[in-house]
Amino acid sequence: MWEYTDKVQEHFINPKNVGEIENASGVGNVGSIACGDALRLTIKVDENQVITDAKFKTFGCASAIASSSMLTEMLKGMKLEDAKKLTNDDIAKALGGLPKEKMHCSVMGREALEAAIADYTGVMLPMAQGEVVCECFGVTDLEIIRAIQENALTSVEEITNFTKAGGGCGKCEGRLQALLAETVEGFPEHPAGQKKRKRMTSLEKIKKIEEVIEREIKPTLKKDGGDIELIDVDGDFVTVSLRGACAGCHSSQTTLKEYVEKKLREQVLESLIVEEDR
Repeated sequence: MWEYTDKVQEHFINPKNVGEIENASGVGNVGSIACGDALRLTIKVDENQVITDAKFKTFGCASAIASSSMLTEMLKGMKLEDAKKLTNDDIAKALGGLPKEKMHCSVMGREALEAAIADYTGVMLPMAQGEVVCECFGVTDLEIIRAIQENALTSVEEITNFTKAGGGCGKCEGRLQALLAETVEGFPEHPAGQKKRKRMTSLEKIKKIEEVIEREIKPTLKKDGGDIELIDVDGDFVTVSLRGACAGCHSSQTTLKEYVEKKLREQVLESLIVEEDR
């Protein structure tokens, strides 16, 4: 399980500014539900170029919700020029830190803010003009280079933690390594002894999902009179059926997203999306 700070837990359990501003000055949409994380940020800017309100809607994990909630709190009352200078590290620090595997959530918040400001000012985002390197998550070379430079990243694993690039099929790992070599002075393009991560086949993914369900998820649910059955795996979409006490429980969706999906993302693949069979 991830170790979350009290601030992260507070903003996850009781998120602030959830919703959408009517007639917003700027709207920022980043990510996608298919990729596992999506964020819609709306801001209101007054005549003095001050952000008077900010709201969000997000689909994602606890860190994504907490990062979005904290971001909106930080933005309210902030001058637009100051908001332009906010970094993902500012968001993470305000939360007391994030697990390294979840830093991409703070990056998503910063990107949503940039998109909302660009929508307000009518200026095209430079990052949008980059070349897509990771097709699984739609991450461009410019986004990766910025993440490397701003956060002093030195490995493909760190790039994945901050941008999600390389966290899917793994085809782009060679390109990520090359971007590291191009961006970090003195960094070898092919580090000695580095092992290339094996790409997970569809069959391997299904078997691993089955193993986690049988070994960890089922026993936990059965303690409360519930059960679960794997119905289908289609790409990153995992369809399950909740049984026993879980089937009629009013918290079934919470169980599905905050336990089952979270557990599978941690131990199999971070991009997995769990849905209930209807």
